[in-house]
Amino acid sequence: MSRAVTRRRRQRALRIAVLGVVGVFLAYPLYALFEFSIRFPLTGAYSVDAWTRLFGAGDGARLQPLYTGLVNSLLIAVLTLSLMFALLLPTMVWVRLRLPRLNRVVEFLCLLPLTLPAIVLVVGLVPVYRFIATRLLDTHAVWLSFAYVVLVLPFAYRALDAGLSAIDVRTLVAAARSLGASWPTVVARVLLPNLRGAVASAAFISIAVVLGEFTIARMLARENLQTGVMLVNQAAPQVAAAVSLLTLLFGIALLVGLSYITNRAHRRPRRRDS
Repeated sequence: MSRAVTRRRRQRALRIAVLGVVGVFLAYPLYALFEFSIRFPLTGAYSVDAWTRLFGAGDGARLQPLYTGLVNSLLIAVLTLSLMFALLLPTMVWVRLRLPRLNRVVEFLCLLPLTLPAIVLVVGLVPVYRFIATRLLDTHAVWLSFAYVVLVLPFAYRALDAGLSAIDVRTLVAAARSLGASWPTVVARVLLPNLRGAVASAAFISIAVVLGEFTIARMLARENLQTGVMLVNQAAPQVAAAVSLLTLLFGIALLVGLSYITNRAHRRPRRRDS
């Protein structure tokens, strides 16, 4: 008994030590970024002027690219999530129910963007966006969501695939259909309540990808959050550092929330079984 207790204590101490080292490794760059945002490189004096300029209204003209990019990125995130879920979720459910042989094909197509560098995607997207800008829509940055749907497909597919694998889709759909439920009702009132964790995971990861994307927006001459940070960095590097820090912290918060939702979803079946 004492050996088991000692072993558990050693394992716990080892986990704490590893997490501590990893935490310091990840936290120190954030601290350096924060220090750069409040410390003048030439004089070494500390000031929160960059943060006051960021949240104040006195320097709005110089920070306008940042505000425009933030609004565009939020709009792009909303439209990207809408298009991604509308395209991916019904397709995955239908393949599992009617065409299980195509499951590998859908997986291959969804994971394919991971093998393509962003610059390669831009080469193929340039004529597409030229046609969109001149023939269909306009040059607004919100239409970057069409390209970002492709970028988030691998991450969203893995999250939704894990959620669908954890439930008996065939039984749930058959039971709902036998009671007279339509297909929209089956998805909205039967499947989605059982896929809350998977949907939240796909949404959080997709938002993080959209807010951090730079290459496609820059090469297509569109404004988003990261291009706004780049433009502000040329005139006010400390303000740009503050924005970058906030973006990183927001991404970390999304990942922590994702971990919390996943753990909570895993605990529910155990409580029911007990």
